[in-house]
Amino acid sequence: MNHLKKKNSFSRRDLLYKALIFVATVAVIVYFLPRDGKFNYQFDIYKPWKYGQLIATFDFPIYKDDVVVKREQDSLLSSFQPYYQLDKSIEKEAIAKLKGNFQSQLKGILPSNDYLRYIERTLREIYASGIISTEDALHLEKDSTNYIRKIDDKLANSQSTTTIYTVKKAYEYLLLADTVHYNRDILRQCALNEYIFPNLTYDRKRSEAAKKEILDNYSWANGVVVSGQKIIDRGEIVSPETYNILESLRRESIKRSESLGQKRLILGGQILFVSILTLCFMLYLELFRKDYYERKGRLSLLFILIVLYSVITALMVTHNIYTVYILPYAMLPIIIRVFLDSRTAFLTHVITILICSITLRFPHEFILTQLAAGLVAIFSLRELSQRSQLFRTALLVILTYAAIYFAFELITENDLSKLNVRMYTYFIINGVLLLFTYPLLFLLEKTFGFTSNVTLVELSNINNDLLRQMSETVPGTFQHSMQVANLAAEAAIRIGAKSQLVRTGALYHDIGKMENPAFFTENQSGGVNPHKNLNYEQSAQVVISHVTDGLKLAEKYNLPKAIKDFISTHHGRGKTRFFYISWKNEHPGEEPDDEKFTYPGPNPFSKETAILMMADAVEAASRSLPEYTEESISNLVEKIIDSQMEEGYFKECPITFKDVATVKAVFKEKLKMIYHTRISYPELKK
Repeated sequence: MNHLKKKNSFSRRDLLYKALIFVATVAVIVYFLPRDGKFNYQFDIYKPWKYGQLIATFDFPIYKDDVVVKREQDSLLSSFQPYYQLDKSIEKEAIAKLKGNFQSQLKGILPSNDYLRYIERTLREIYASGIISTEDALHLEKDSTNYIRKIDDKLANSQSTTTIYTVKKAYEYLLLADTVHYNRDILRQCALNEYIFPNLTYDRKRSEAAKKEILDNYSWANGVVVSGQKIIDRGEIVSPETYNILESLRRESIKRSESLGQKRLILGGQILFVSILTLCFMLYLELFRKDYYERKGRLSLLFILIVLYSVITALMVTHNIYTVYILPYAMLPIIIRVFLDSRTAFLTHVITILICSITLRFPHEFILTQLAAGLVAIFSLRELSQRSQLFRTALLVILTYAAIYFAFELITENDLSKLNVRMYTYFIINGVLLLFTYPLLFLLEKTFGFTSNVTLVELSNINNDLLRQMSETVPGTFQHSMQVANLAAEAAIRIGAKSQLVRTGALYHDIGKMENPAFFTENQSGGVNPHKNLNYEQSAQVVISHVTDGLKLAEKYNLPKAIKDFISTHHGRGKTRFFYISWKNEHPGEEPDDEKFTYPGPNPFSKETAILMMADAVEAASRSLPEYTEESISNLVEKIIDSQMEEGYFKECPITFKDVATVKAVFKEKLKMIYHTRISYPELKK
């Protein structure tokens, strides 16, 4: 009963965990998706319509061409008269200032009062016509405005711009209006510019209202398309008239999408679309990669990559940042292929591309190019162990992009001279950015706890510190590890396991023997055996300790968890049989403490760790054969591996009977080659 309760509790917790992943993924992606209207058709004038028959689903006006609209509006606005407010107080202040200065300054300059009356009379005439600022005068000249509406005591009267003064023109008019009766030199001494100020101010509010009234009466359309009307069919040439109708449909579609109701519909569609794709991906994991849910690093990597690419694409489209074709989407399947597997890499890539496509105006060509590039990236980079492989993959991805897009243009374009050369530049940039996968893999390894082939290749270099120390401290164990690595790697290749992982794990599986080298047969010399001074329990503990000592060394040298797994599982939960059987022989009728003779384990849990256990036992036992014949080697391999299977060491491994049979065959073949009989050379007769 308690077991059932525990199981139900676990199931609910597991279901809640998956539900949270689902909701979080959908929520983050949909939040960043643009919700403006889309008109997902690409068309050009005098080119064939490449889609199916297009029928109007609602009534919409046929808008005039932008050039026509500008021409007609300019024609209407040519008669537009801007409003200017006349400020009479400026005239009064200027005249008052003139009269005040006459008493204090001008009386000694002007020869008679006639000059004062002339200046006053002329100023009143100028102010009555109106003075505008130089800036306003330039605007009127730029807009080719011939008349303005002058507002005087709430009355607006039309007035020609030729009768309006600027400060400069008003000053010149004062000097030159009557040169017969009044001397210019005398007038210049009066500082007349001190009495001239603009009294006409541009009335923006009234002017804009008047302009809006004119434009409001303008008709933007020259026809109507009714719902159900055929617009164009596949293969028909897009004429200028049809092009105008299609542009009108595009504008109207975007305008309709800006309403609150339409945005809610778009949001609902996006949630449904992303939810379905995310659910499909999670169903795939549930059916084929269920263990990923238990390995948080793998699950995090998958969903973070999907969300990251979706969000970046959405932001680029929303803010119109360059083009999405420069984004190295092929990096996603490469990363997943290197750390996980090809099937998951491809499906993750498909899901991501489909989600990203709904943000684009032309999704079909995007999907075609990205899926093809992703497939090429996966197949060209099955195991990344050298930087040159990534350069080759980047080049292949660029060529795939170019080939697919060129094929697409041949299908849709009727003039090769109009090919979009700029797109091929984007593909080259994309390939260059793809090269950054190499340093990114290192960061992902450290963040999510993965081990890439690049790291494994570096670790398998026998010149690194730990392996060099091993070759000097325990040369016998080092040679044993090398032989095990060769056997295990070949077997892994034959059954489709990770050969580089097995090889590297085999090199490090016995590093714990460096702590007590002399206690292991392969490192003993001169017939000295320190086990003679120990009882069987103590000897067993010394031998068993090479596993725990190996894990400590692995921790000290920061070896990846994948390598530590080989150290801890290469003996599984097996016993030190020599000391265990010897103890039982000396203590008949007594039961030993099994734990003192049992390795800490665990048992192998992957194909790779199972292969290493078999290779380790077979290689060690093969050294004790009295003679190396085909039969003796075959019997040895069969006996040891069958014994391991009977002991149940491989119960938790995803390894099949067929795999085991293949591994046996490989071991027999390799051992025969290693221990083949050499011919004896004859001695020279004297």
